[in-house]
Amino acid sequence: MGAVADSQHPWAFAFGILGNLISIMVYLAPVPTFYRIYIGKSTESFQSVPYLVELFSSTLWVYYAILKQNAVLFITINTFGSVMETLYIAMYIVYATNASRKFTIKLFGFMNLGLFSLIIVLLHYVFHTQYRVPVLGWINIAINVCSFAAPLTIVAQVIRTKSVEFMPFSLSFFLTLSGVLWFAYGLVVKDIFIAISYGLGFVLGLLQMLFYAIYRNRNEVIVDKEKTPPGPNHVTNAVILSTIATSEVHSVDAKSCDDNDVEDGKDGNKDSDSNEHKCMELGVNMDASGDVQLKSNEPCAV
Repeated sequence: MGAVADSQHPWAFAFGILGNLISIMVYLAPVPTFYRIYIGKSTESFQSVPYLVELFSSTLWVYYAILKQNAVLFITINTFGSVMETLYIAMYIVYATNASRKFTIKLFGFMNLGLFSLIIVLLHYVFHTQYRVPVLGWINIAINVCSFAAPLTIVAQVIRTKSVEFMPFSLSFFLTLSGVLWFAYGLVVKDIFIAISYGLGFVLGLLQMLFYAIYRNRNEVIVDKEKTPPGPNHVTNAVILSTIATSEVHSVDAKSCDDNDVEDGKDGNKDSDSNEHKCMELGVNMDASGDVQLKSNEPCAV
C-alpha cells in the first residue's frame, strides 16, 4: 500500500481534515434523535442496528489505521466515532422496550465483542504480518458497506407507512458527504481499501436520500374499523392525520346523530323520511402558525 504519513500529502491532509469535520457531523447527527428519546423516555420505532454496525466499523478502522501506521487523521475520527456510538447504544438500552433491549445487548455481545475479538485473534495467529493489513482492509470494506446501508433497514417501514419519520435524513446526508471526502483521501494516499469502502458508501448514501425524497411528503391515514355494525345510535370514529412533519395520528369520536339531527339541504326542514346517517373522511392541515384547517371528502352513507 505504501503507507505514508498524512502530513506528507498536502491533498491527503486537506481531505483528511475535511473528512474529520464532516465525520464529526455524522457522529453528532443522531443527537436530536436521542434527545427525543430522552425526553419521551422511549425509543419509539427507532432501531439500534445502525449504531451497533457503526461502532463495529469505527473500532475496526481504528485497528486498521494502527496496523497500517501513518494514518493519524483516520485514527482520531474513528476513535471519536467509537466513543459517540457507545454513548448512543447505552442510552438506547436504557429507554428501549424489553424486547429491543435484549436484542441490542445480544447483537452488541455477538458483533462488537465476540466477532471483533475473533478478528483480532485470527489476524495475529493465522496471518503473517504482511497480510494483516490487506485482510483487515477487505473485512473493513464489507463492514463499512453495512454501516452505510444500516439505515436502509427501515426502508421497508418507510414504504409500508409512507412516512420517513423514523428515517434519519441528516445521518444519511452526512454519511454521503463523508463518503465523498474519504474516497478522495483514499485515492490520494493510494489506499484502495479506504477508496473502495467509502466510494460504495457514497452510492448507498445517495440511495437513502432518494427514498427520503420519494416519501418525505407522503402520509398514510390509518382508520380503525369497528366490528359493530352501524345502528341508529352508532358512533363513527374519524381519524385525523396531521400533515406536519411528525405525522401524528389523532383519533376523534364523532357525535352520534338521530333522525331529528338530519336536515334537508334544500328547504332547511328536518328530514324524517330517512334513517340514513352520514360519515365523512376528515383531514387536517396545520401551517407554521399553528392554525388548523379541516377538509373533508364527499359524505358517504353508512
